[in-house]
Amino acid sequence: MSATLVTVETTTQLTDDLIIQPPTSGIALQGQIEVPGDKSISHRALMLGAISQGETQIQGLLLGEDPRSTAECFRAMGAEISDLNTQLVRVKGIGLGQLKEPVDILNAGNSGTTLRLMLGLLASHPGRLFTVTGDSSLRSRPMSRVVKPLQQMGAHIWGRAGAALAPLAVLGQTLKPIHYQSPIASAQVKSCLLLAGLMTEGKTTITEPSVSRDHSERMLKAFGAQLTTDPDSKSVTITGGATLHGQTVIVPGDISSAAFWLVAGSIVPGSEILIENVGVNPTRTGVIEALAMMGADITLENQRVVAGEPVADLRVRARALHGCTISGDLIPRLIDEIPVLAVAAVFASGTTIIKDAEELRVKESDRITVMANQLNKMGAKISELTDGMEITGGTPLTGAEVESYSDHRITMSLAVAALNAQGKTTIHGAEAAAISYPTFVATLKQVCGTN
Repeated sequence: MSATLVTVETTTQLTDDLIIQPPTSGIALQGQIEVPGDKSISHRALMLGAISQGETQIQGLLLGEDPRSTAECFRAMGAEISDLNTQLVRVKGIGLGQLKEPVDILNAGNSGTTLRLMLGLLASHPGRLFTVTGDSSLRSRPMSRVVKPLQQMGAHIWGRAGAALAPLAVLGQTLKPIHYQSPIASAQVKSCLLLAGLMTEGKTTITEPSVSRDHSERMLKAFGAQLTTDPDSKSVTITGGATLHGQTVIVPGDISSAAFWLVAGSIVPGSEILIENVGVNPTRTGVIEALAMMGADITLENQRVVAGEPVADLRVRARALHGCTISGDLIPRLIDEIPVLAVAAVFASGTTIIKDAEELRVKESDRITVMANQLNKMGAKISELTDGMEITGGTPLTGAEVESYSDHRITMSLAVAALNAQGKTTIHGAEAAAISYPTFVATLKQVCGTN
């Protein structure tokens, strides 16, 4: 197998450039790999463990920057959380309603999940004052989607732009239950309100236009919450007052991280990659369905259930792809994977249309504009839509200097594109990958045969 040159350099600005240059003879990606623990499940395990009675043990926790932010916030409010590692993290819970008023500002870093979910808990702790913030990216991302329904429940929250932007101050209250008709399918909105409902007398119901990922529902039930779901109405209801008890949580591999290898293995000729121990929760497998619509060769092997979550090994083999339309109810189930799906579309024959994905404009970056601009620098033909992209595939890419915009998914998506481009690609600000995938470059070298 030919070798690909993959190097990481540190610039004088103390940021990393990821330089990828495939050999002119091409390369077939090969290997049996694992991806880091699921980010969504890691966040929720830390949070629920912190507010439960007894000890929670977490195996396979993601060691990215975002879960570290969650752990630090809950340590500051009284939970005992051992050093984070992938083998075993112990969380000694302090019980529901017992979060302490912190002596300092709670900093969620770059993690929208940390900040938005945490708001539901903070708002429902009567008489305690909390101040929350994040990095420059998080301070520019919309918080009103959770603040407004919390205010309908009686929450007292103040902040920039009418409490639409962090920093935010929260004075805990005794909340009232509501039935919230969410205008968007968002697991963060749903989870925030479910956490608020834990300490709210009565039944709190959230109805979505499409069903978003359901990790919170699964884990809340496992910890002892009184929760029911109604798939027909796309609703979930939590009854306040239950006591949560510590659990053992086994975190499967994150399908959002596996997505980069699913696309890379599909587009680089001659490739075959086996990705082991990946969570295949049906609310998260939209990326597999979208790639199947494009003609990808992906098989699920060794399917099983681990700690309440479906898990499988994913085998991907290279195959010619064709364009398709990705839209509607599929979007909430693959929203984080759209940047790398755009890369797949660039190498597919015909036209791919991605729509109903305006949510991408308020992620860590405007992922519609950034992916279109950066891939077009490499020779792609992408037109922006208000809520997505129109991608004309089949044009060979040429290496170029591209920017990550400090967005982990942009960084890794551009790296996948570079594997199938001619010449050298330099990705500036590639250290952003550590937010969700600290070992990305090491795995990249592994599948490329570069050590």
